[in-house]
Order: sequence, then structure tokens, then C-alpha cells
Amino acid sequence: MSTFTALTIAGSDPSGGAGLQADLKTFHQFGVYGMAAVTLITVQNTQSVARVELLDADLVRQQVEAVLADIPPGAIKTGALGSAAIIEVIASLRLNAPLVVDPVMVSKHGHALLAPDAQHALKTKLLPVTTLLTPNTQEAAALLGTPVDTLAQAESAAIALAKLGPKAVLVKGGHLTGPDAIDVLYVEGRVLHISSPRLDTKHTHGTGCTYSAAITAGLAKGQTLEDAVRTAKAWLTRALASPPLVGRGIGPVNHSAS
Repeated sequence: MSTFTALTIAGSDPSGGAGLQADLKTFHQFGVYGMAAVTLITVQNTQSVARVELLDADLVRQQVEAVLADIPPGAIKTGALGSAAIIEVIASLRLNAPLVVDPVMVSKHGHALLAPDAQHALKTKLLPVTTLLTPNTQEAAALLGTPVDTLAQAESAAIALAKLGPKAVLVKGGHLTGPDAIDVLYVEGRVLHISSPRLDTKHTHGTGCTYSAAITAGLAKGQTLEDAVRTAKAWLTRALASPPLVGRGIGPVNHSAS
């Protein structure tokens, strides 16, 4: 029996709801053997982020190369990368697997997780080698310098971001309004709506990390990109609907959702 494998290159959340901890839980739930290269360490919980320390870019490179040399991942995702140096290191590696880039810029508590100069490196170095870019509307707006406040603007943003190099773009619509949470997937020249009922919940810590990790797991198992996104969206909706109710702030989703 073959083992499905996936690698996350991301920051650490000691409270377990976001970052590489969320990624590894999600990989496991999808039956994928998960590996992790650490980019930065945060001091955070469900209430706040108190400190962020970036690892040396060469140490990040060595972590990833150690995994690639021994356990080739079926798919790879990035989370919080923190600096231009780390982004450039990741972009320079021969990953030889689908790459999902979650452009983590700001924590749920408003703490910056990507230096301003790193946005240029993200756009010019990493996006050209990206399989799927997964920004929320706020991140899409920051990358493009234009508002993304409506579904039509999300569609335009997905197309515009694809021109920066990624093979596909998923603009997540969680910050939009309306009865449904509609994500816009631009792939192979098509604009698709990936929809689910909007849930009234404050337990959204790590949602973006978890969603992109679920997509990565699907790609690692050989799903098409569209199928991986649709499967991940449906599972994330169930995870949002059944939070574990831990912490006194913005709680995490249920990574054990079936």
C-alpha cells in the first residue's frame, strides 16, 4: 500500500489552531503522512499574538532539503513565510510537487506575519512557481492594491493574480457578505464558484491554514485541483460547524471533523 505524503512550510502556533500544527492535523485527518519545515515561531493563543521570531533562511532551506532528499512529498504548501529571504529560498528549490501558497500576511488578531518588502518577493519569485494561490479577499486586495469587497471584485482579483504566475487562484470569500460563503476559483481559464452556507461563528482561528492544508492533502492523494478544492471546502464547512470550544478568544475549527 502506498503512503500519501505532504509537506508544510509554515510558522508555529503553540496553541495548535493555526500554522503548521493545524496543517499536520489536517493532513492526518485526510490520511496523509504530514511533514513540516518551520519558518517562524510565534507566541500566541486564541486571544493574541505576543511575539514573532523568524528562523534563519538557510535553516529553513536545510529543513526542506532534508525532507526532499528522503521522503518526497506528494504535495507541498506554504503558510507564514515572514521574510523576503525565506520566500526566495523556497522559490529557488526544486520542489517537484504541486505547490499551494497561502499568502499569510496578518494573523486573526491583526499581527503582521509578512514583512512589507516580502510581498514583492512573493509576487516576483514564488507566485511564478505556484500551483494554487489561496488568498482571502484582504490578502488579494493587498497583493493587487485594489479593493476586493464584492463577489465581482473577487472574480476580477482571481484573474489578475493569475497573471502574476500561479497556475490557479482561489480567492476565499469568507469576508464577503451574503447567506453563502462563496470562494472564487480561477483555473484553466474558467471562473468557478465554490459555495457553502455561511456559518455564524467566532471560531475561525486557523481557517485559512486548514483550508489550504486540506487542498494540499487532496492534491497529494492525486485529486484534480478542482476536486481537491471542492472536497476541502465541504470538509472545512463541517469543521467550522463543530468547533472544539477551546480557548477564551477566537477559537479553532474542528480538525477531527469527519
